[in-house]
Amino acid sequence: MDSESDQIKIDSGSSTMTKMFRFFVHYAPSITVGVMGLVHAILLLLFWHGGVTPLVLFNVLSVVIYTFCYILCRFGHIMPVYVSIILEVTFYSVISTYFVGLRCGTYCFLFSIIPIIIYFGCKLFKGRQRWSVVLMLLLNFATFAVLYIRFYSAEPVYKVSNELSIVLVVFSAFAMVFATMFYNAIYIFSTENTVINLEEKNKQLSMDAQEDALTSLLNRRGFLPLIRSLMSNSRKKHFCVAFCDLDDFKRVNDSYGHEAGDAVLLHTTMIISQELPGCDICRWGGEEFVILMRDCDMATAKGKVERLRKTIESNPTVFVGKQIFITTTIGLEEYKDIYKKPEELIKKADERMYYGKQHGKNVLISEDME
Repeated sequence: MDSESDQIKIDSGSSTMTKMFRFFVHYAPSITVGVMGLVHAILLLLFWHGGVTPLVLFNVLSVVIYTFCYILCRFGHIMPVYVSIILEVTFYSVISTYFVGLRCGTYCFLFSIIPIIIYFGCKLFKGRQRWSVVLMLLLNFATFAVLYIRFYSAEPVYKVSNELSIVLVVFSAFAMVFATMFYNAIYIFSTENTVINLEEKNKQLSMDAQEDALTSLLNRRGFLPLIRSLMSNSRKKHFCVAFCDLDDFKRVNDSYGHEAGDAVLLHTTMIISQELPGCDICRWGGEEFVILMRDCDMATAKGKVERLRKTIESNPTVFVGKQIFITTTIGLEEYKDIYKKPEELIKKADERMYYGKQHGKNVLISEDME
């Protein structure tokens, strides 16, 4: 019980974590501008405390910019937001370095937007357009290099206290580390989530390729390998194939419509599944069904299939208050060594079914009628 409880807790925690990451991925632009606005609000207070008036005004402008960016995010306009973030941070790094110097580390904000440039750039740009991301990264580094060379020995316009300088350096470094961790985390999650979704879609496509869309029965592609596997088994056992065709099915579609025809096919599928549990059933096409009866000799298979034929005959499909009676003609064949391919075995059962169609319908034919 404890292990089951622990497993439930783990699954619950994993589900919560997944939901959280999905939230971050979905609202990444809004979260980004919200955090950027908060960062500049904090910087505004720090520079106000330090008496650096030009940077107080610049941070007020930055907060206003990110407020408008947030509105743009809500309306799905991400490209102007992306450009605004890059330009704003670049200008802030240049201007703040000019006023308070390299010692305060404000140029580190250039590094904090590198994950943003890459993450959103890869989403916004496709194909050759992604070279724009490389160009922006090069310009980002060039800006840093120019700043470092230009202001390495230059005296800042404002000399802030050691305490404020340390706070600015730590705060800038924290912004850089946080941005790197956050965008790497959501990038890894979104990548893994994409892979999982692709695997699920491929699995579904594989299932769709082997299943009939209406009845969820096997189609030919999924059914033939089953017979082929039995035929290639060195320790072969008896097995039979029944080929069923619903009689006068076109009349159902013409009289009641195609939705009624689909209802009849689904009802027939249910009857076959209930009457022949454990058998592999294939919708061969249209109103044709092929049934693989494992571990059955001809005598056993005849009894089962005959009961199936009578059950289909006596159980009408109820559709929009109407009872639609249908019958089926069945051809049956047991596997023999003369059959080298599954199609040969099925063809023989099909030929017997066709003979039954030509001689009265609603019958089971289990031997050649010459």
